[in-house]
Amino acid sequence: MEKFKKYWEIQHNWQLLFPFFGVIILGYSAYKISKAILGDYNLILKIVASIVILYFLLKITLFLFKKLEKKWILDYKWEMIRVFMVFAITGSSSLFIGRPIIKMIGITKENLNPLIYWILFIIIGLIFYQILLVSFGWLFGQFKFFWEFEKKMLRRFGLKRFLD
Repeated sequence: MEKFKKYWEIQHNWQLLFPFFGVIILGYSAYKISKAILGDYNLILKIVASIVILYFLLKITLFLFKKLEKKWILDYKWEMIRVFMVFAITGSSSLFIGRPIIKMIGITKENLNPLIYWILFIIIGLIFYQILLVSFGWLFGQFKFFWEFEKKMLRRFGLKRFLD
């Protein structure tokens, strides 16, 4: 355990919550992927597939950590887990919020060309994603990181004037 704490630069035991919840989120994602692939197959087969997928998701995540460790400026390695959790929660939440709002506006696949529907869906989802990203970043104690990330993203979208 000490080797784990030293690698992730964990100083306090409460910081162990982030690796724990990170693995839980990866496990849930692995189960959802195996369920989508296997459908109504045997539960034991789904569990085995989930474990295999979890292994590969963990390998990919650790690979991404290594690559982003130099790019993202964070105080400790364990904060990267927190940042990844914010991205995951924000992505899911923007869908949960965007869908009802699109229906409320009256935009459906039936009354619009599917291409236009998906373009509007992505635009509305992206707007809520930006707001939620900073909000969840603040809730997880990473406001500064996500505010800088947001400003960089808005500049790339050509919206510099909103930053001034």
